[in-house]
Amino acid sequence: MIKIGKRQKMRINNISSIGAYLDAGTGETADNILLPNNELEEMEVEVGDELNVFIYRDSEDRLIATLKQTKAVIGTMAKLEVVDITPFGAFLDWGLEKDLLLPKGQEDGNIKIGETYLVGIYEDNKGRVSATMNIYKFLLPTFNFEENDKITGTVYRIEPEIGVFVAVEDRYFGLIPKSECFREHKVGETVEGRVMRVREDGKLDLSLRELKIQQMDKDAELILKMMKEGNFNLTDKSSPEEIKKALGMSKKAFKRAMGTLYKNKLVIKTENGFILQK
Repeated sequence: MIKIGKRQKMRINNISSIGAYLDAGTGETADNILLPNNELEEMEVEVGDELNVFIYRDSEDRLIATLKQTKAVIGTMAKLEVVDITPFGAFLDWGLEKDLLLPKGQEDGNIKIGETYLVGIYEDNKGRVSATMNIYKFLLPTFNFEENDKITGTVYRIEPEIGVFVAVEDRYFGLIPKSECFREHKVGETVEGRVMRVREDGKLDLSLRELKIQQMDKDAELILKMMKEGNFNLTDKSSPEEIKKALGMSKKAFKRAMGTLYKNKLVIKTENGFILQK
């Protein structure tokens, strides 16, 4: 049985002036699939030879074979670059002359030419290979990580009331909870962080901040730098929203960092806020 969007071994049934026809296994020659001549350059093939090919539909919706390697097959994910945008979707470079369609209804966010996005590959209801940015069903649970392990992943979905969804190693379920989101993110962005918790279902809760003891020094350095540049106007009475917007940290982290600077006699607390120690 022919598997669209997959690599498979197929036998040459006959050779014509336009290419080699591969046996589709139905017993009907009309069902055989063309491997065009431009795929066979400098190759010597004969009837009965078995070739490892990828099957997809061409621009006229006919099944066609290729020897080229695609960047993904049906059921897998890949980061693909947007090469064109049309009213009905975006086209992605996946290694073939015919670009892969990301249908309008399968997009997430503002798609831009030249940007790379993590997509899943599937067969649509018309038997065509297509891409989707709704990759939840492509992701897997994992128990290969432990608390505080470093991770790299790709942002694939953002829900302000929940958090930022991340495909860890472009393969596993990950979430940066709302409480750990201290800056804006965008779909397709690569992030680095650590595992806060491995849930019972194998999904990972993530943070982009270091452990408190390590992050505190970085936060203190940031505040000190801003104070030296004259760009600091926060006090211990500033709201969590003001602190998050200015520094990308929580109010608790801000207080810890200011405590470190105060303890090390780098800042002084006055009625109007904090100032540098001269």
